[in-house]
Amino acid sequence: MLAVQRTAHHTVHALSAALADLNLTAAEINVLANLAGRGALSVGELSTGTGTRSSTLTGVLDRLESRGYLSRELDPTDRRSFRLPLTEAGQAVAARVQAAVTGLERDALAGLSATQIAGFHAVVNALLEA
Repeated sequence: MLAVQRTAHHTVHALSAALADLNLTAAEINVLANLAGRGALSVGELSTGTGTRSSTLTGVLDRLESRGYLSRELDPTDRRSFRLPLTEAGQAVAARVQAAVTGLERDALAGLSATQIAGFHAVVNALLEA
């Protein structure tokens, strides 16, 4: 488990360095990566995707909204919930975040066989379900 923690820390550091000019926190990067290309998610869906409690997301969403990257809209199917669509500026930033994530993953897995990558995914899924 310590190796997973070190890997997560290294990943956050690498993404923060690659996106330094955007001045995003690790939590903001995580949210934008999860919203990239997925349409408007609810806070609950985003919470599940990011592995973050909804109450913890509030501050992150406030900051991203104040920067003009997303908005909060009432969910037409459940007026107690909000949807979180990215603005045009948010879509551009999220695309950069997604490209950085994709590039890091591509580089990290480049020397591995298909069997090794499948094993990696199996371990990650087992940890998520534990």
